[in-house]
Amino acid sequence: MSTLQARPALPFIQTLIPALVLAGLSGAVVHQAGFLAGPPAEAALYAPQTVTIEPRQFSYRADGEYLRGSHVIDAPMATVDESRPLTIMKYQVAHSDYDHCVADGACKAAEGVHQIRENMPVTGVSYDDAQAYAAWLSRKTGETWSLPTDEQLAFAAGTGFPDDAFGLDPDSRNPALRWLADYKREAAERSKRDPVPRIRGSFGENEFGLADFGGNIWEWTDTCHRRVQVDGEGTALRDEPSCGVYVTVGNHRSPMTSFVRDPKGGGCAVGTPPDNLGFRLVKSTRWYAPLISRLRDRGFPV
Repeated sequence: MSTLQARPALPFIQTLIPALVLAGLSGAVVHQAGFLAGPPAEAALYAPQTVTIEPRQFSYRADGEYLRGSHVIDAPMATVDESRPLTIMKYQVAHSDYDHCVADGACKAAEGVHQIRENMPVTGVSYDDAQAYAAWLSRKTGETWSLPTDEQLAFAAGTGFPDDAFGLDPDSRNPALRWLADYKREAAERSKRDPVPRIRGSFGENEFGLADFGGNIWEWTDTCHRRVQVDGEGTALRDEPSCGVYVTVGNHRSPMTSFVRDPKGGGCAVGTPPDNLGFRLVKSTRWYAPLISRLRDRGFPV
């Protein structure tokens, strides 16, 4: 009886042993290739100060331009049960940090900068510039840094995240109501413009310790602007992202063309242009993030 019970386990053991040997050999190859090496010796020199946003349920106004028929309506509220913490830069990227990337030849110099004081956030940078800096910082630290999505920025910004709704009747077919509301908002925003960048920390911190969000620097996100066609019940019929135009967030959302560095020169897809364009990054804390970073460094398409 015991002999009959032992036989079915033999094929499993015969399969398991080669798999374990292969895993061990693969691990050794990966280690020898340096994929599992520790962080670069210079990593601490470039590591930014971060805050961690703990998991919670939160609500925010969805991004995008929503239409019912030919009429623009307010985007719906989105409720998210975020189950993972988010590690994000406490401050926007500083000029001094960005200039290290420029000195290495990995980033283009920021545009329109006339006076730089110590600890000033970098401005005059495009989405493409922010992506280049994220790739450079990932190489320097051995970590994985990227632009936040609109949802991640809403998660980190908390009560400071803007609500772009006009609060108009979605069933109204009078376009003049929205035009008038849009005009009033733009006039109010122009009257309180304060376009000169200030040193980091000038606009205070939110309830999670995130600094300067909603000041006079709009932050690039990795979210493509989209137009969403909905039916009478609010169900999306078409969701058309326009990647090449990305959402920036400050006092309000401003979709911007990816190569624009000075918003006052044009490139704003919808609404009032930002005062300045800057950015902050999020760090992946998944266990395999350093391996992904090293594979990218070596040209692997991951």
